[in-house]
Amino acid sequence: MEDKLLRYTLRVDRALFRKFRYIAESEGRSANKEIEQYLKKRVAEFEQSNGKIEV
Repeated sequence: MEDKLLRYTLRVDRALFRKFRYIAESEGRSANKEIEQYLKKRVAEFEQSNGKIEV
């Protein structure tokens, strides 16, 4: 059975990530969930302009 969740290592500037984590916490989310929200938003924007992505 394939796991739906993918683990991905993200390398990013430490100061930038601290700021990002601050934003996530102010929204009541973990950094991981905040990243997930950004990804969903970006995919939706792309699909609206370019059509549905089939995977």
